[in-house]
Amino acid sequence: MENTAKLFTVKKITISGLLLALEIVFQFIGNYVAFGPVSINLSLIPIAVGAILYGPLVGGFLGFFNGLLVILAPATISIFMSISVWGTLLTCLLKCTIAGVVAGLVYKLFKKHKIVGGIISSLLVPIINTGLFCLSCLTIFSSFLNENVGSYDNIYVFLLLGVVGWNFIFEISVTGILSVPLSKFIVVIDNNIQRRNA
Repeated sequence: MENTAKLFTVKKITISGLLLALEIVFQFIGNYVAFGPVSINLSLIPIAVGAILYGPLVGGFLGFFNGLLVILAPATISIFMSISVWGTLLTCLLKCTIAGVVAGLVYKLFKKHKIVGGIISSLLVPIINTGLFCLSCLTIFSSFLNENVGSYDNIYVFLLLGVVGWNFIFEISVTGILSVPLSKFIVVIDNNIQRRNA
């Protein structure tokens, strides 16, 4: 009973809810805002922050809901759902969930080196997310890749440059840079609130 109480504290539920709300806003922005070929995807940041603050369970929970949001994205519905509904559902739900769980587990390994652990965990979220997406593209969605290779040399070049490209560079940079400071900021605010209430 005591372990269950530790898993679901009011603070953890509240901050997880705020991170989920941020995820929804960031995903909406990512669906409709782009600079040239780069869509502004910030929705992986809350997954990394949740994994750093509360571990693999919260990281996986936030990743799962990010997967649900990705399923509802216009590009997902118009391109990937038309190729394979089950493949799309499986890809979207697993890639983000696994990214959140792994980030939380890896952060736990770095208890004595929290900054290093935070940076590695933050970088793992977009790496795992994109890696599993690429794996799905090469297996489940290979017909899409083969039909759209165009001027690229082969499907691997098209996947890296045409599909993943600048978006991955943006995701890994922003998630890696912002997740650790945002996590520290939340901890500082929480500590200040606890001092005032004491």
